[in-house]
Amino acid sequence: MANYYEWLKALHLISMVAWMAGLFYLPRLYVYHTKALYGSEMDKTFQLMELRLLRIIINPAMIATIVFGLLCAQIYGFKALGIWFHVKMMAVMLLVIFHMMLARWRKAFATGQNIHSEKFYRIMNEVPVALMIIAVIMVIVKPFE
Repeated sequence: MANYYEWLKALHLISMVAWMAGLFYLPRLYVYHTKALYGSEMDKTFQLMELRLLRIIINPAMIATIVFGLLCAQIYGFKALGIWFHVKMMAVMLLVIFHMMLARWRKAFATGQNIHSEKFYRIMNEVPVALMIIAVIMVIVKPFE
């Protein structure tokens, strides 16, 4: 399995980029979706875009990111991983929770029960950016090593 480490790491990064792209884009769709009247053609279009983005891109990319990341960690050796890895994993867990919140908000839009404002989604749009920055710094810089 160690012979495939570089391939697994590449697949981990590719899937992470796809996951992050989706996590950056979906809240932006919600910003614009808040302006659409429930049941309108625009509302239906946003609902379709959001559902496809979540199911076809973001969900599979998250799963692939986690699977390839855990395989890389297993090959690297969990015992050799320092505090930086735990901080990174905390950021990843928060990204997974954020992902689940995005799915919940999509369902609220789909049923006409969105309670959040455009400003709320603009602020939420920054959450994955901050968590991604933390994760990348932990992996590249390893500040606690």
